Amino acid sequence: MKRRILLVDDDLAVLLTLKAVLELHGFEVETAATTAQAFARLESATYHMVISDLRMETEQAGMEVIRAARRQSYDPATALLTAYPPSSVQIDGEHGTDGQPDSMLVKPLGTNDLVRQIEALLIRHADRQQLRQRSSVPPTQLRRRSTG
Repeated sequence: MKRRILLVDDDLAVLLTLKAVLELHGFEVETAATTAQAFARLESATYHMVISDLRMETEQAGMEVIRAARRQSYDPATALLTAYPPSSVQIDGEHGTDGQPDSMLVKPLGTNDLVRQIEALLIRHADRQQLRQRSSVPPTQLRRRSTG
């Protein structure tokens, strides 16, 4: 089974390039060019991962997409893609803050580095899901426990 990714970016060149790269590496990729499109896709399909550019219609549009992804019952891994990482964004794996991304992908990224980071994030996320299923611990508590 191919792992499904929702890729959200308002820059069409970036969106199509990343889509092609990820598909070449065996992922099934759906795209959205706006937050509204992303919200609709999140509600109509399930994804293993959601990757969103931070700055789109607004400075925080990507965070809105991440928060919407976190509310989905299917619990996708999440990552922000940005060339300008803000110091105010906390990464879940480090801080346990609900509604924050699991990872930050900083542009520019080489193809191998991008795929390696996505693979690692998906593995960590799947491990966390399995642990949560065995222990019946709410996701926010598990994220806090996984900090080291």
